[in-house]
Amino acid sequence: MGREAHCICEWNGEAARVKALLEPPELILRGEIRRKIPLAQIEHLSAEGEWLSFRFGPDKICLELGKALALKWARAMLAPPPTLAKKLGIVSGSNVRIIGVIDDEALREAFRDAKVVGRGKADFTLARVNTPAELAGAFSKQADPAKAGAPIWIVYRKGRGHAINESDARSCGLDAGFVDVKVAAVSTELTALKFVRRKSPRTK
Repeated sequence: MGREAHCICEWNGEAARVKALLEPPELILRGEIRRKIPLAQIEHLSAEGEWLSFRFGPDKICLELGKALALKWARAMLAPPPTLAKKLGIVSGSNVRIIGVIDDEALREAFRDAKVVGRGKADFTLARVNTPAELAGAFSKQADPAKAGAPIWIVYRKGRGHAINESDARSCGLDAGFVDVKVAAVSTELTALKFVRRKSPRTK
């Protein structure tokens, strides 16, 4: 999952409790302050003792993360953002199974060096879903014994007002025997959750 921390946020000197999530290409604040800050628009970023400080437009923001975490976040935010292909685990020659219609330019570009397969072994499955029925159908197809062991990325529209959300995806995955292990921002419109088959509890 992306980096996250419960901390104090000082926004232009006004303190508030927030949950901060570092999910490139954004820093997301939830709680008493709710904002999405594009990392590309952050300036004068620094780790100063317990605090991560930066400017966003005319505003100065400080997050009290603790010394170690402030340094880690600063390094991560200053590093070149990973490509979508890297976030999804796609390398040249990757075999990928597609469920649904890839209707996003960023996704199409990420698959440029991959091989889309209809049958046979795939490194992972990517399902582009919009409705609860499509979501359940994707997990049902991935439950095929022939696909055992391969992870599945569920890609759906982010934000409120859509037919499915993160909670829906996780619940549906658990019901189908899958657990989420990673999140990735796809584009301004789409997000993705990676699922793997849940291990059966050991018997004594």
